[in-house]
Amino acid sequence: MLFANAAELVGASTMALDLPGEASVLDALDALEVAYPAIGPLRSGLAVAVNHVYSNLATPLSDGDEVALIPPVSGG
Repeated sequence: MLFANAAELVGASTMALDLPGEASVLDALDALEVAYPAIGPLRSGLAVAVNHVYSNLATPLSDGDEVALIPPVSGG
């Protein structure tokens, strides 16, 4: 799942990625950036959740996991 400007850059709010069996969040981000290079500049500021739990880049992924990429939000 992609939100805000991440979804705008990719042109979709959801997508599926085919990853190797022992993939991590980092592998998912790498695959997304290969397919959509414009997302690269956002990577350092993204929060990531796996199955509704905030996670880090080393978090392992299993088949069917939902990964949400959440850009920083500002406002006041």
